Amino acid sequence: MRTLGIVQARMGSSRLPGKVLRRLGGRTVLDRVVRAARDSGVLDDLVVATTTEARDDAVVAECGAIGVAVHRGPVDDVLTRFLGVLEEREDDSDAVLRFTADCPLLDPELVMLAANVFAATPDLDYLSTSIARTLPRGLDVEIVRTEVLRQIDKLATEHHRTHVTSYVYSHPYDFTVLGLTLQPDLSHLRLTLDTEDDWRLIEAVVAHFGDRPVPVRTLADWLTDRPELAALNAHIRQKELAQA
Repeated sequence: MRTLGIVQARMGSSRLPGKVLRRLGGRTVLDRVVRAARDSGVLDDLVVATTTEARDDAVVAECGAIGVAVHRGPVDDVLTRFLGVLEEREDDSDAVLRFTADCPLLDPELVMLAANVFAATPDLDYLSTSIARTLPRGLDVEIVRTEVLRQIDKLATEHHRTHVTSYVYSHPYDFTVLGLTLQPDLSHLRLTLDTEDDWRLIEAVVAHFGDRPVPVRTLADWLTDRPELAALNAHIRQKELAQA
């Protein structure tokens, strides 16, 4: 199976503007996401999809510095950005792994596991670890068949275009959808970057573990012994699908 990775990234953020280019352990947040995606070993190609806004010139410059291809498209219509990647590169991939640039603690082993399950499951259209969440928010993985992405371009409207794949998992009778769960249930942990409190937790993780991806169980065990860190962002509520 030929697999393309696409990282959506932009400087605009209602809660934490510029978060994707903040520096963690000598790397930007975006650089850490790109490295984790590559370290999974399952990608044939990787592209960052950013916007045409002038402030995202900085994202393009960072992509040049870290050696990853970049595509620019609409701000809110992220599905069109993804389809633009496919068209621009005349892509012949079988599946697309979708990444967001606000997950600097992404675990390459989880990416590899999800991709391998998808590849081993004939006729599967979409797989995600967040349908029945057992992983910390910020470590989720999702993969969609390339032809399904093209198909939903004619079907997805409003917030479904912002969230790229949400039309697929919102219509499970129309597509073959698989939710991948892992034990133990670590869904109480929040490891995504959307607020200053998220940043404080993630900074503490990187300060301890250094410049390397950390397996999810290792990270969870470490945080279990440090409840004061896990409590830093436990109060934050994720935006509703139609709001984000």
